[in-house]
Amino acid sequence: MVQHSIPTFLLYGEEAVETPAEFAHIETIAARSSLHDWEIAPHRHHQSVQILIVTNGQVTFRCDDRTERLHAPCFMAVPVGSVHGFQFQPETTGFVLSVSPGFLARATGAADPLLRLLTHGASGPIAASHEPRATWISRELLALQADWRAPSPLFLSLLEALVRSLQDDSVPATADTEDDTRLSRFRQLVELHLTAHHPVAWYAGQLGISSKTLIRTCRRQLDCTPTELIHNRLLLEAQRMLCFTNASIVQVAEDMGFSDPSYFSRFYRRLTGRRPLTDKSALPQRG
Repeated sequence: MVQHSIPTFLLYGEEAVETPAEFAHIETIAARSSLHDWEIAPHRHHQSVQILIVTNGQVTFRCDDRTERLHAPCFMAVPVGSVHGFQFQPETTGFVLSVSPGFLARATGAADPLLRLLTHGASGPIAASHEPRATWISRELLALQADWRAPSPLFLSLLEALVRSLQDDSVPATADTEDDTRLSRFRQLVELHLTAHHPVAWYAGQLGISSKTLIRTCRRQLDCTPTELIHNRLLLEAQRMLCFTNASIVQVAEDMGFSDPSYFSRFYRRLTGRRPLTDKSALPQRG
């Protein structure tokens, strides 16, 4: 099958004519996975964060460039845009939640673990002390769900409690700093304008600060420059296309905003030490 783009859904396998401004959806793992022989092919969601709770069984979880095998009780949090797929052991039980990005506003600040969990992603076992609560809340959400396109305040409050049940209580939240806020806004701008290849000065102007201030912020918070952050994000998106589609190098370069495929190849090799064609030819062929 020729596939030049990564499949993108609101809910897996469904084409959304219109995306609700705010939504929160829950279903059992079996509801959709059992229809696909317990395997969900690589795809992504541009309009939702996804959370999986596995209560019994096991799953092989692939997210971008990493693959993990997890045993229940466990969870996976998939950020907006990440390419991911699942292969479940037959009869695995659990829940799949999809929520609009606006849910992130429930975080108390840039240092809130909830925000980090849902924007950076995470996966792993659910602590024994948290597992009964996470399972109970998931079942309550399934029973409460009415119109997922307009979730009730109670539904959203329970969903927040569920997400917070997945976090490590031993990691204390820290107070917001000006750098945290500035860096969060910078990341948002990068996502919106990734393929435009704007210079650092343009981003600094949008943030109302100088280029030097933006550079200092990135170095303090991330130990990298703004340019390195932008380039690493471009590289990640290019690797997703090379890994999960049949697009040619020329098509990938064009989609990433490179007018010259040769320049894209040099860019890719400079950051990875490999040519993009080498990485693409090493991938298993898809039928």
